Amino acid sequence: MSAPEIISGIVRKAGRLDKALADETDLSRARVQALIADKWVEIDGTPAASPSLKVSEGTNFQITVPPAAEAEAQPQDIPLDIVFEDDHLIVVNKPAGMVVHPAAGNPDGTLVNALLHHCRGELSGIGGVARPGIVHRIDKDTSGLLVVAKSDAAHEGLAAQFADHSIHRRYLAICAGNPAQNEGTIDARIGRSDANRKKMAVLEKNSSRGKTAVTHYTVLKRMNDSALIECRLETGRTHQVRVHCASIGHALLGDPIYGKTPKSLKPLLSRLKFERQALHAAELGFLHPISRETVSFHAATPPDMQELIDELARSNR
Repeated sequence: MSAPEIISGIVRKAGRLDKALADETDLSRARVQALIADKWVEIDGTPAASPSLKVSEGTNFQITVPPAAEAEAQPQDIPLDIVFEDDHLIVVNKPAGMVVHPAAGNPDGTLVNALLHHCRGELSGIGGVARPGIVHRIDKDTSGLLVVAKSDAAHEGLAAQFADHSIHRRYLAICAGNPAQNEGTIDARIGRSDANRKKMAVLEKNSSRGKTAVTHYTVLKRMNDSALIECRLETGRTHQVRVHCASIGHALLGDPIYGKTPKSLKPLLSRLKFERQALHAAELGFLHPISRETVSFHAATPPDMQELIDELARSNR
């Protein structure tokens, strides 16, 4: 089971405790009330006694959000694009729109549900009942390669490589505008945004929050108000490519959270019905945790992204 989430901060508007905390976090007022009742909320270091407690501006708070109990994922007969498979692991090319594992709002229809059916339940149990075999993730609306562990030994070996950043990951992305340099490195910590805890953000370099994140990029093709770029990841933080590209003024086309599509390209994206971030996990390489052989896999650019690239390149002529 995952660790509890700790939310701390300062009340910026005096009033009832439950309302003040709901305003300061992405928790609902009802959720805050339930956490107060279960003694998960502290005010100035003391457990809060009541949701109706009056708090003043500047009051310190800390909320411990316990992890939700995991529900066991069920096998579902969902087609998979399998790039490689052996007794220890499976590499799949995930389509955009598919969630990796069940969670609130996505109880089924996920990659895990499909894998449980395909592998007849033979996945590593290290990830827990809701996410068996899952060593890493890519966003729902990002397409491309993932490796999933079928045995615990493979899971441990792959997890160690992700932890020491020895996994090779290459993404293709279409960003808004044209980067000034043909290549560069974005070295910027990533953590939860202060303004919106559902979003990630680049943090100050000396911040004690967040995690180190490094992305190397190369411009492959300059197009109409956009560019096709290659991103090679040293680290694998949540929304890393999306946040890093947005931080240098070149958010990914179609990104509903971090992007802002140039006005000149809105008609094209609308005509193509391109409604996701233009991001594809194109290459994945690692040391096979059992055979110790170096393996590398490639997934071709999906049709929707390729169509967008072709149209952008054509309009640039």
